[in-house]
Amino acid sequence: QVQLVESGGGLVQAGASLRLSCAFSGRAFSTYTMGWFRQAPGKEREFVSFISGRGGNINYADSVRGRFTISRDNSKNTVYLQMNSLKPEDTAVYYCAAGGIATSTMGRYDYWGQGTQVTVSS
Repeated sequence: QVQLVESGGGLVQAGASLRLSCAFSGRAFSTYTMGWFRQAPGKEREFVSFISGRGGNINYADSVRGRFTISRDNSKNTVYLQMNSLKPEDTAVYYCAAGGIATSTMGRYDYWGQGTQVTVSS
């Protein structure tokens, strides 16, 4: 069974950086597309970024493109989200997810972590 554990969240000021990590336990990590999603208070969960199994297909939400970078280390079964130039509107619980298809559609992801809180103060 696949388990995902996020880490790296915290409280930072606007303009700062954070790097989130998501540790994958289970088999065949490199066959999964890994996605990051976020949910702000009172809002629906939304797509942030995904990276395909070998890293050849990457996509970002328009709201984070140019500021966030997704990467993965298949030797460590870990996916990362480097977040730069953080804004207060980036405040949310960030979730990683694993699925079989490179897509921004939440419903296509099979496994989810518990989330890590990111709070950006102005």
